[in-house]
Amino acid sequence: MAAMGGIMIPATLWTAIVTLSIGFFYFYTAFRVGNLRGKHGIKAPATSGHPEFDCAYRVQLNTLEQMGIFLPFLWVAAFYPIRWPWLAPLIGLVWIIGRIIYMRGYMTDPNKRLAGAMMGGLTSAIMFIIAAGGVIKACIASLHVG
Repeated sequence: MAAMGGIMIPATLWTAIVTLSIGFFYFYTAFRVGNLRGKHGIKAPATSGHPEFDCAYRVQLNTLEQMGIFLPFLWVAAFYPIRWPWLAPLIGLVWIIGRIIYMRGYMTDPNKRLAGAMMGGLTSAIMFIIAAGGVIKACIASLHVG
């Protein structure tokens, strides 16, 4: 549990807050795509047509792809922590920061997306290791109980 103004907040609640933040960020990317579709007159089902729209669309889709990898690891790590329960939501915050850096870079110049992409990939790999380690630890503990 982490203290916030004298109140202890469980790590799973922090994980839920991070998850909602990730969902909000994704909603923001989708909203931007919709606005840019209208601004540049790109009618559905077209998925390209103006460089600004194309970049925003790629940011949205890549974020969705990365969420599918990251979110399961985040929650497994939250429910089966190796040692520090607050580590999963903390890495989740770093993941969101990486996505913001990715978005800002991609919208400026697609070649500037790499720092954010690397942050995302690294945090996903770390989260996988933490989640897998936590599950292995829980399996070993359950073998000793039974």
